[in-house]
Amino acid sequence: MPEPVAGARRNRGTVAVTASALGCLTEFTDRPMPHTAIRQQWLRRRKRLKKMLRLLPRRANVARYPVIRRFAEAARSRPFLWSFKREHVWPALYVGSVLAFMPTYGLQIFLALFAAILVRGNLTVMVALQMITNPLTIAPLYLLTHEVGLWLIARTGYGAVDAGLASSMNALVLGGVVVGFATAVLLDVAWRLLAWEARRFQARMATSAATHRRG
Repeated sequence: MPEPVAGARRNRGTVAVTASALGCLTEFTDRPMPHTAIRQQWLRRRKRLKKMLRLLPRRANVARYPVIRRFAEAARSRPFLWSFKREHVWPALYVGSVLAFMPTYGLQIFLALFAAILVRGNLTVMVALQMITNPLTIAPLYLLTHEVGLWLIARTGYGAVDAGLASSMNALVLGGVVVGFATAVLLDVAWRLLAWEARRFQARMATSAATHRRG
């Protein structure tokens, strides 16, 4: 396996940063650690990341991924779909969060692909967010977005209609946008904190590797 510092330099801002960012924040410490210990910590983070990504679409498995495998070639030819740089993660977080709360269950992964292409967002993040709505959570989440939507319609008059079904659908959509956006803001803050911790970890790893080589 290549030295972690070399791998981090080749993939800086992408998978290496993400691997560090998805590690537990509690593992970070300012105290000096032996190079072997830091390397083992890096390997544990990388293993956790691979485990988390196993069920999500990646460039390596997109041809086998349900729903979107028919568009595998189009997805592979667009590097931004697999980039973990902030300019590609940020739109995926916001658009993906709103889409996750829309009343489109069953079509979300399909829609996520086209949304990711449209906003040049990370497809892995976009699809991961669609897992928020699943058979176990769909009922309480739709109830939440419906109630939020009804409350907003009652307060603002926006989306008010006389027909019962249309009114409920408007409430689901309006509530989904608001709840989805609020979720995206929280995830954005969490991503910034994890990215900050990842940079600290990479700097510590580079310093440790340099010290190890000199020693």
